[in-house]
Amino acid sequence: MSKFLLWVLMLLPFLPLSSSSHSEAIEALLSRLATKRAAPSVQESAAKAVLQRLLPTHLDSFQFEIVSKDVCGGKSCFWISNYNVSSKNGPEIMIKGTTAVEIASGLHWYIKYWCGAHVSWDKTGSIQIASIPKPGSLPLVKDEGVLIQRPVPWNYYQNVVTSSYSYVWWDWERWEKEIDWMALQGVNLPLAFNGQEAIWQKVFMDFNISKKDLNGFFGGPAFLAWARMGNLHGWGGPLSQNWLDEQLVLQKQILCRMLELGMTPVLPSFSGNVPEALKKIFPSANITRLGEWNTVDNNTRWCCTYLLDASDPLFIQIGKAFIRQQIKEYGDVTDIYNCDTFNENSPPTNDPAYISSLGAAIYKAMSQGDKDSVWLMQGWLFYSDSGFWKPPQMKALLHSVPFGKMVVLDLFADAKPIWRTSSQFYGTPYIWCMLHNFGGNIEMYGILDAVSSGPVDARISKNSTMVGVGMCMEGIEQNPVAYELMSEMAFRSEKVQLVEWLKTYSYRRYGKAVHHVEAAWEILYRTIYNCTDGIADHNTDFMVNFPDWDPSLNPSSDISKEQHIIQKILTQTGRRKILFQETSSDLPQSHLWYSTHEVVNALRLFLDAGNELSKSSTYRYDLVDLTRQVLSKLGNQVYLDAVIAFRQKDAKNFHLHSQKFVQLVKDIDTLLASDDNFLLGTWLESAKKLAVNPREMEQYEWNARTQLTMWFYVTKTNQSKLHDYANKFWSGLLENYYLPRASMYFSYLAKALTENKNFKLEEWRREWISYSNKWQAGKELYPVRAKGDTLAISRALYEKYFN
Repeated sequence: MSKFLLWVLMLLPFLPLSSSSHSEAIEALLSRLATKRAAPSVQESAAKAVLQRLLPTHLDSFQFEIVSKDVCGGKSCFWISNYNVSSKNGPEIMIKGTTAVEIASGLHWYIKYWCGAHVSWDKTGSIQIASIPKPGSLPLVKDEGVLIQRPVPWNYYQNVVTSSYSYVWWDWERWEKEIDWMALQGVNLPLAFNGQEAIWQKVFMDFNISKKDLNGFFGGPAFLAWARMGNLHGWGGPLSQNWLDEQLVLQKQILCRMLELGMTPVLPSFSGNVPEALKKIFPSANITRLGEWNTVDNNTRWCCTYLLDASDPLFIQIGKAFIRQQIKEYGDVTDIYNCDTFNENSPPTNDPAYISSLGAAIYKAMSQGDKDSVWLMQGWLFYSDSGFWKPPQMKALLHSVPFGKMVVLDLFADAKPIWRTSSQFYGTPYIWCMLHNFGGNIEMYGILDAVSSGPVDARISKNSTMVGVGMCMEGIEQNPVAYELMSEMAFRSEKVQLVEWLKTYSYRRYGKAVHHVEAAWEILYRTIYNCTDGIADHNTDFMVNFPDWDPSLNPSSDISKEQHIIQKILTQTGRRKILFQETSSDLPQSHLWYSTHEVVNALRLFLDAGNELSKSSTYRYDLVDLTRQVLSKLGNQVYLDAVIAFRQKDAKNFHLHSQKFVQLVKDIDTLLASDDNFLLGTWLESAKKLAVNPREMEQYEWNARTQLTMWFYVTKTNQSKLHDYANKFWSGLLENYYLPRASMYFSYLAKALTENKNFKLEEWRREWISYSNKWQAGKELYPVRAKGDTLAISRALYEKYFN
């Protein structure tokens, strides 16, 4: 055999396949994953349990059955039909599905489109099931029923940082609700990242790394995502053995339920991030120290983690050990593993051959732990570091593993799709994802047209390699309309007619058709939920992301520097690039992509519907959120008015506008306090609830407070570069954190005006940082129950500011 022929034969497994071979490879993977699911009887029982938790009164009204793909035309599907139209007792509706997830999705589809019901996260208004008729009176479906197929196999869920921004303080009771929500939304490929530190502890101890060595490696509970990615180490830690053990138990409960419902969990794998001690134990290993990550003074106590090169033989040993330890703990539950070693950690050279060798080594570590492993990779790096990842480098990485052994998440396809500019990831299967949220911020925002049309356009495009849709938000429990629409795209083969869809959404969400609210949603659709300016959303409203600058000295250069810093921060934190709007003004710019006047009109329409809908929890949530949105945008202009008055040395107008800004913060806090879903106390108490001793309670509360505020460490006169990244509009946080900051700042500006002196920016920072440090370490209690009448408060605020 010639050397050339031998080389071709060796290369064949790594070459892109034809479309038919592409389908065959994916079908083979799906068939293998199906063997890991629970038995049909177990899945049927799991689906019945979802029904019992959602609609206990209708437990006997539905009959569930697992069927093969052959019944569904070779695809995953659910089939809704009448069970026995002559029976007045017992089952009324039959729902068949290829897995329990499909059955739950069919149940959700039925109660939405036949009963006008609505299912949302508890913190976004929860459920509306009052419109569902009593047992024995459920609406019938026509003829043979309705068969809904998945146009693509997978519906992916989560971002690698959601575990820290949203899930960190969850117990099993909350996780059970979330997995039910996933099943009802059709999620069948969820990330499962809990408990991995306990696995790492066991693996690293086998490599002679002690528990003490790991104290400076793992981050604290609220910062684990970034410790896992190698951005930082030790910050917020150390982790107690109790935390490690309890999270491992929780992970086993999560995986068990996912499998019962027919989901395929995605587990973590080794990306090269290692403790410092490994370098001492293996001095010849190719371990390098990364550069600083969002530090204010290059403090290596928290930054500059250690990365084991994928080409080093030790990489494969550790990666293999980690996969096998997971299989030992959980069983053989999946073949899909996440690894994002190149996000924010560019390879040392752009040589395609080197990049290919690194990719092959990463996959080899996975495959030696699980011979059937598939690498799931976030494709964010191809956008965020596009200067490095040119076509030759992309191809080298994507083609470094056998075809069908890598799936890419087109993470930001709702705004910046990569599939269009990369020849469909050069033949690599990918999942079209909606990113949408950053840092778990609370802001009404979306691109509904892109969500409705993007997945369809991608799937029907020439030579499409799309194999799924997904939701990859950094934080959940906000903007329920965006997530309901995105979830439906897992079962829609055509674009959604959004004007009509929003009418039915409004009806379902509030339990009745109210013209004023329907008209309001039409406005929201073309304004708030129509962000087409290409700017990734991250809440930069001045109340929660306060400008740290001196408006009096060299204003143009100062604000330019400030904006440069913010852009750099947001590029690195959570691995997202946030762009500022182009402006000729030297004033700070918050993100505004719509007519505020129109949205004020939408608020008026919402208020006009108040007498009919005031008892609806979903209406009250949306009313608080919309009123907050309107007032927050007003606050941005009021802040700028105060700064302009300061520059003009107009003390009277400066006092007027600065006090109006302060009053707006107070008023919004009062509004937020009227709804259980906008309370700081809930977040803090959930953190403390997980603690088993006073030391843990103190540590967890500090983690919870710090993530929301300064995020990373400070010096006496320098705020964290990440301050306010995870900002929240929560009652208690506004009144006790954001309000004192604004008041101090305006006080220093007022003093500068009175004394005709320069604004003392550093003195303000010193006082503010000292206050923040004390607040982060504080133990004061915050309410966990709402107070006040939401409708009355919102009406009063509308009259005060807009009438």
